[in-house]
Amino acid sequence: MKFTWYVAFEVPKPLKPRGRRVPRATETFESELEAKEFARAKYAAGLKLNAGTINPHSPKRAIAWTDIHRWIEEMSEQETG
Repeated sequence: MKFTWYVAFEVPKPLKPRGRRVPRATETFESELEAKEFARAKYAAGLKLNAGTINPHSPKRAIAWTDIHRWIEEMSEQETG
């Protein structure tokens, strides 16, 4: 199993481990589609997240939290088109 995508997201405060300074977690995925599906659910829950490819995957891609909604919408367009 080769993971090529990641989604990092903020951990809701009630689930944050005690003493952890940065409340974030990361999940890895084999495909961009799987990563987008996961990101869509986290985004719908109102969490701030970012995503991208894992080295040495090429082409390198990084999606900032400010652009995550556009990246998720790309999937919707691909599904309908």
